[in-house]
Amino acid sequence: MRRIDRNLIIQFSKFAVVGGIGFILDNVLVYLGIYALGMSRIAAGFFSFPFVVTFTWTGNRLFTFRESKRTALWPQLLKFMSVCAIGLLFNRGTYCLLVTTVSFVYAYPILGLMAGTAVGMFFNFFIIRKHVFR
Repeated sequence: MRRIDRNLIIQFSKFAVVGGIGFILDNVLVYLGIYALGMSRIAAGFFSFPFVVTFTWTGNRLFTFRESKRTALWPQLLKFMSVCAIGLLFNRGTYCLLVTTVSFVYAYPILGLMAGTAVGMFFNFFIIRKHVFR
């Protein structure tokens, strides 16, 4: 049986902490979009993306991958956003599918956000670790 790298587990745990805080921010912004700005649930789901991805990039740069080689801010942010945009297909795809097909999730969009976040998190971690924060 293959031994799991302790550093990988610690790094993934830190990534999950940053992602958890990002998830809270995501929820605040989605609900703000729906109830304060009058957006549809799907539009609000995409409205929050640039804010959350900027927050999580900052958190991951300063906390999760702080030992990684320092690269210029803007190119790294753009690379991070590109990876997250692909992860967004998994994340928001799951969210959109659930809020449009499951009435309970439509009533409680946080459930769709939770499912989408779980799906996107694993994809994002391994790609970001390999291609953004080396």
